[in-house]
Amino acid sequence: MELLQSGLKLRQLQIFREVLRAGSTRRAAAALGISQPAVSQQVKQLETALGITLFERSTNRILPSREAWELLRNVELALTSLDRLEASIFAMKNDEKQRIGIAAPAVFGFVTLPKVVATIREKTASSVRSISGNYEQVGEHILSGRADLGISRLPLDGQLFEWAPIGSAHNVCIFHRKHRFSKKTCIEAHDLAGEKIVDIDPQFASHQMNFNALRFAGIEPDILVEYDSNGYEAGFVAAGLGVSITNEIIAREYAAFALDAKPVEPSALYHYVAVWQKGRVFSNALEISLEAILSAFQLIAQSAPVVLPLQAASRGAGRSS
Repeated sequence: MELLQSGLKLRQLQIFREVLRAGSTRRAAAALGISQPAVSQQVKQLETALGITLFERSTNRILPSREAWELLRNVELALTSLDRLEASIFAMKNDEKQRIGIAAPAVFGFVTLPKVVATIREKTASSVRSISGNYEQVGEHILSGRADLGISRLPLDGQLFEWAPIGSAHNVCIFHRKHRFSKKTCIEAHDLAGEKIVDIDPQFASHQMNFNALRFAGIEPDILVEYDSNGYEAGFVAAGLGVSITNEIIAREYAAFALDAKPVEPSALYHYVAVWQKGRVFSNALEISLEAILSAFQLIAQSAPVVLPLQAASRGAGRSS
């Protein structure tokens, strides 16, 4: 399959990607089920077509150049888009068998995503690919075509995305059920004096907000553990190692842990949404998947509220279908 007038071929890109993934032409050949000379030939043809030297060659080995690694990023995006195109064509012929890609922070794999997948399985013949990442990465997964839908929070770029509201959440403090905080109705900054804190990485805005509140109250935080992804804190807190501040929607994912949660003051307000690429045309299976995400959050909020009922917003409109 020729992709460009320059003679660039799909097979060349696939082999190039595999060489960088595998680390050698020999391992790439084994993974692709072709001969090593065939791999080397395709790589040389790709270099000729591009007019770029992608590998430095020495006895029995090749070393990727800086240009090779830069090219790989674009090749990954291109091949992912082609995979998505192929899947979309298949879905048009067999709507119920579409594979749905859902991007979300990994923490939603505890409670919400299993409910979403169960609904998709019940109502369609589609399979699901779950892709993890932070909120910024969720957007990248959607724009690159790796994911059809995502779970994220505002703000988002309205020129790139459309979304449907899931709900809003305030901050809560999570702690072991036997902790002294279980007798309180609300946790304030001065209550955290002397407490070991399990805190999110300083790169996150919520970290700075929590620290500012404590220091305003004259308290220097006693950080026991820093984590870089929601979900890690649940294990440390459940083990009785400290307390942590998160928000209601995240805290609901910890239903299987021996944790309690109480509102925190002062608090921020977070607005969660189901998100997709602007202008995306929805198949029946994708429509059902979106409904499954929205319904799962509502069901979790109604059946097992941690602190406060989910503050649901009305559903967005204007989606293509």
